[in-house]
Amino acid sequence: MRFAYFAAGLVLFTLGSYGASAFEIEGTRVYPAPNSTVTLKIISTADINVFEPIILEFQRENPTISIDYVIASSTELMKALHEENAEFDLAISSAMDLQTKLANDGYAQTYSSTATAYLPDWAKWRNQIFAFTQEPAVVVISDAAFQGIDPPNNREELISLLRENPERFEQRIGTYDVRASGAGYLFATQDSRNSDSYWRLTEVMGRLNARLYRSSGDMINDVSSGELALAYNVVGSYAMSRLPDYPGIRIILFDDYVNVMLRTALIPQNARHPVESGILIDFLAQLSLRPELTELTSLPPIDTAHLRENSAARPIRLGPGLLVFLDKLKKENFLQNWVSSMEQE
Repeated sequence: MRFAYFAAGLVLFTLGSYGASAFEIEGTRVYPAPNSTVTLKIISTADINVFEPIILEFQRENPTISIDYVIASSTELMKALHEENAEFDLAISSAMDLQTKLANDGYAQTYSSTATAYLPDWAKWRNQIFAFTQEPAVVVISDAAFQGIDPPNNREELISLLRENPERFEQRIGTYDVRASGAGYLFATQDSRNSDSYWRLTEVMGRLNARLYRSSGDMINDVSSGELALAYNVVGSYAMSRLPDYPGIRIILFDDYVNVMLRTALIPQNARHPVESGILIDFLAQLSLRPELTELTSLPPIDTAHLRENSAARPIRLGPGLLVFLDKLKKENFLQNWVSSMEQE
């Protein structure tokens, strides 16, 4: 391979509370409640620093519920629940397609409440998967790297820019390794549905030896440090949360289309505390009523009106359509085409 591979440090944990787990855990933190009567075990793809304000506010309103918060990639979360039947009370993921497969294959409990009833139809599925954020896939650029040239406004302009300035962007483009990242695979497959330009863009990035990542956070860090000139398909909420600390980076929302990911929660079939899980789902479903949490986390809540204001926004809809690219043959073909584009000589 001519491109470098970059990933967050992953640790294989074998913890008594999770059994002899083979799925990889990126981190864990326990939040004891002052009057604890139950511990809610959550497996999530959201970083602790992003999700912690939500946990603390939830516990302020529910002081008897302790939280055992485990971070894993979306593919490892899927492995934990679908392959290993690991016991968790709530699964939170940015990979909508994998969450849909969990529900479709019988790994999710049904739940409904007044709070979930108010969610729009496109933000829930079969009363088993519930969206609580709408997060765009964005491009993050380094201002220093773009001195003297205009940033692109859409994918066609990005393709032209990369072709015309190879010396500026050689080994300085970051994007997801779609083989290792569930969110990355979701964004890539949606890109391929929305525009033929995706495959041309992938070929250009391959010729420039794009650097591949498992997480948005690592891409943002490397844009900030100057190692990358730009990162493509970064989760926008993570980029927004870093702006105050990284003044040298900029977020670009393309005007041809913007994929909008819905971060979702589901109650696993083997959850021990489904009642308390439902209480947290209700809390998440009503994030729009807590603007202070939006400001602290940079997680935009479900908001149909806001989506209508941006004609380029393309919310990724929950439902069986997300299972298409999880079909074994289709996934193998997609990944083969992607690898061929990235590894071209």
